Amino acid sequence: MPFDEAFVQLFDAQFPRLFRYLDRLSGEPDLAADLAQEAFIRLYRRGAMPETPELWLVTVALNLFRNARSTKTRRLRLLVRWSEPARITEPSPKDIDDSDTAAQVRAALGTLEERDREMLLLRAEGYSYREIATALKLNEASVGTLLARARQAFRQVYEGSHGS
Repeated sequence: MPFDEAFVQLFDAQFPRLFRYLDRLSGEPDLAADLAQEAFIRLYRRGAMPETPELWLVTVALNLFRNARSTKTRRLRLLVRWSEPARITEPSPKDIDDSDTAAQVRAALGTLEERDREMLLLRAEGYSYREIATALKLNEASVGTLLARARQAFRQVYEGSHGS
């Protein structure tokens, strides 16, 4: 199959999944759309399909997200340093979803270690243990244990915030 055809099929099949993952990870739908689109642009510029294009896209998108987040953090530090003493806060989760539950889930996810959060969100999007291991550069045999620990950490934070 020609590259262009394969690319269109991959885009149609994987863009929504990649977008949902990035949206859940970032909490910013516009950023998620930009990052997912940039990952596909980079694949198209590459001109050839990697061995596992879905994992390649997740890995590229995750690196783009990390770069965007570190740039945002650096800019916030500079703004704080040069502005009047003011408190700068993150955007409210209600911008993403007005539901209280979604805001509570997002807040609980935000307290987890980066790897745990990424693992839970990839799994929620239906990625296999092998795909998660590849995307996050982990040993496939340890993914099950790490996911169980991440779920437990999430449960403790989430239930602790409800007093349950």
